[in-house]
Amino acid sequence: MTPLQAATRETFWTIGPIGKVAFYWLAVVAILVFLYGVYARFAAYTRGSEDPRDRLSNLPARTVAATKTVLSNENQFDGDLYTGVMHTFVLWGFLTLLVATTILGFDIDVYRPLAGESFWVGDFYLAYQFTVDAFGLLFVVGVGMAMYRRYRNREGRLWGKHTSLEDDAFVWALFALGVGGFVVQALGIVGQPARADETVSFVGMAMAAGFRWVGLTPAGAEAIYGVVWWSHSLLAFAFIAWIPYAKPFHMISSFANVVARDEKAGARLPNVPADLDHTNAKSIEDFTWKELMDGDACTKCGRCSSACPAETVGRNLDPRDVILDLKAYRESVSDDPVAGNRDAMATDGGVAGAAPVNDGGTVPIVADEGGVIASESMESCMSCMACMEACPVDIEHLTSFTKLNRQLVDEGAVDSNLQDVFQDVMQKGNTFGESQSARGDWADDLDDVEVPDAREEEVEFLWYVGDYPSFDDRNKSVARALARLFDEADVSFGILFDDEKTDGNDIRRIGEEFLYLELAGHHVETFADCEFDKIVCTDPHSYNTIKNEYPEVDFAEFADDPMMPFDREEPWNAEGAIDVFHWTQVVEELVADGRLNLTGDELDYTVTYHDPCHLGRYNDEYEAPRELISATGADLHEMPRSRDDSFCCGGGSGGLWTEHEEAVKPSEERLREALEDTDAGDAVEKFVVACPMCTTMFEDGRKTGNFEDDVEIVDVAELLIEAVE
Repeated sequence: MTPLQAATRETFWTIGPIGKVAFYWLAVVAILVFLYGVYARFAAYTRGSEDPRDRLSNLPARTVAATKTVLSNENQFDGDLYTGVMHTFVLWGFLTLLVATTILGFDIDVYRPLAGESFWVGDFYLAYQFTVDAFGLLFVVGVGMAMYRRYRNREGRLWGKHTSLEDDAFVWALFALGVGGFVVQALGIVGQPARADETVSFVGMAMAAGFRWVGLTPAGAEAIYGVVWWSHSLLAFAFIAWIPYAKPFHMISSFANVVARDEKAGARLPNVPADLDHTNAKSIEDFTWKELMDGDACTKCGRCSSACPAETVGRNLDPRDVILDLKAYRESVSDDPVAGNRDAMATDGGVAGAAPVNDGGTVPIVADEGGVIASESMESCMSCMACMEACPVDIEHLTSFTKLNRQLVDEGAVDSNLQDVFQDVMQKGNTFGESQSARGDWADDLDDVEVPDAREEEVEFLWYVGDYPSFDDRNKSVARALARLFDEADVSFGILFDDEKTDGNDIRRIGEEFLYLELAGHHVETFADCEFDKIVCTDPHSYNTIKNEYPEVDFAEFADDPMMPFDREEPWNAEGAIDVFHWTQVVEELVADGRLNLTGDELDYTVTYHDPCHLGRYNDEYEAPRELISATGADLHEMPRSRDDSFCCGGGSGGLWTEHEEAVKPSEERLREALEDTDAGDAVEKFVVACPMCTTMFEDGRKTGNFEDDVEIVDVAELLIEAVE
């Protein structure tokens, strides 16, 4: 047998029989502590309420999809190459070392006793050693990259009110495990002459050469090997046992979170039962098991904080802190032995203030003062879903935030301006407080275009116009432009006139769930009385809620509620038989079919385009508006934050109706980006939008930010009709 064929090594070199027994005993203890901790963690989620979504259906497919997401690190690479590479090195290095340890354990404890020989020899052993060295090196490099990013800038996104010693302990433990494994290997190579030619262990060989250079002899290596081996083993056992009790648990909970994700989270909020008590956030038990697991899945990476427009402009909201404040409070009032006060709830500052620990659950979850979460934080949220898009572990911030908003609405603790909006919608049917009889008056100036009444004649497209195009003077021009485009393309369309009310999208996200249900019930009953093939919406907010949320409403749940002004019991469009479109999707097809007679060189403006949150992140529609802009001949230049990274205008979730203390308005920051950070710079002539609410916010930001002489705000419809006419 050649030396290569006989290549192997003694696993327990210098470790005697008693040491082996102690090793196995400690291994069993560590694994049992680990398993109990994992069980206790997941058992604690039963304290939460039942989740209205079926998150565990088709579990095998969900698990496969989650495995692909996690192993590919695709979420970590999204917008951050450094983090993607770092996390890939750490993850794949850790998994490879774990698998290698498992293989070795199987050989020693199962295969050898049964077969009387070892498979951990020869070519397999050499390939094993090379793989372990290669991936072990990547692991150490990845952890080093993590440490560099963490400590290079202590004011960066990795640092916040919930940063604690456990974060440092986690990264340093990983580093010590990675480096310690190589030190043990190098000492073994120095002390065992038979391993002198084990060049496949290239990292160990290099370190062994370094040890020899500083004077370490084989006898010296043998003398200290046991101490170093035990130090490494004890650290490994301690780390395994520690995983469920601290930050390392995210390695398990994050995967579980991805498995249980709702692909349409945020775009469709969970329904609530008729029992009002089930809509609120009076205690931690009111949150679902998935919302509780969100807290454990959070890695404190700060991506949501960096993406949040409210945080960017200085509002009192950090989405990471909200999730972690809820987690810390849950642990502070829990009898779960796993739970601890790791996140220091008494820390000053941040979103929640200083909520008492172990208060027995008497602290309000959300309140102006003294609550776990400050009500101002929830009022600052724009429901733009930037936090959810940025999160690498699929935390569904918006579902928890909406629950907190419902609690504030139930208590009447909302901004007075929002109270006025609720009253206007309840009494008038729109957010402007105008008479519903005037809802179709915007069409009076269309001398050459007739706008049919969809209640009186059959049409192909039922056009849901929306509040702002109907009542806001600036946005009426958008409605007229779109009507002329439909007429020019010979589209069969009609509107509901005074039977159209506010769609309820933002009303719902502010927390007025039952007013939203009234609006949904009114509209689906109105739709049922009309003859049409498809629905087209001017506003992405309307498009989202009619497409994604109206079909979800269980009207039968509220059939006996005298407060609900509808008689319907059946779901609406549950099978998706009626297509719902944003107008840009419809007109894009018209342009492609040549029905608007555009040649693509009508306009020569230099423009940039703002992706509306409810069209882009909510519904993944990015191309239709861009195709229409290109069809006019305009020269489109993208802003650095575009598509799914688009920066919110600030109008969502009540932002249109409230005032905030902020360093700069979101609309002003966005316009600055358009004129300073875009490649075209101040050559940008028109800032193009595809949402009436965005138009309103940016027109305001153009004035308050002193951009009136620099750029013009135009809707895609206005740009198109100029090209057509």
